[in-house]
Amino acid sequence: MGKSKKNRVNVVYSTNPDFDYDHDDHEEEETLPPSEQQLKVWIDKKQRAGKEASIVKGFVGSADDLKQLAKEIKQACGTGGSAKDGEIIIQGDKRDAIVNYLIKKGYKAKKAGG
Repeated sequence: MGKSKKNRVNVVYSTNPDFDYDHDDHEEEETLPPSEQQLKVWIDKKQRAGKEASIVKGFVGSADDLKQLAKEIKQACGTGGSAKDGEIIIQGDKRDAIVNYLIKKGYKAKKAGG
């Protein structure tokens, strides 16, 4: 990928003559198999207008695989949620159901925090 100006997004002018634009060419992290994942399920009430949310942290893998796992957990719990920034957020305190589901799928999972 050359130094095409068309691929530059949100670039600010630099007076540094040695400046080289950082092209986001990094590869996505490879998804670990379920038996090698170390997942922790937290409960969170902060910044949610007093509503509880269960958060799954520690997933190592691609964003697509994270979204797929989030979809499966949401279906298993019968509730809504989202997946972003390497975390799965499920509405409500569903920690027990999430941990049971993850263990059934072969993940190493446990409850953590509050």
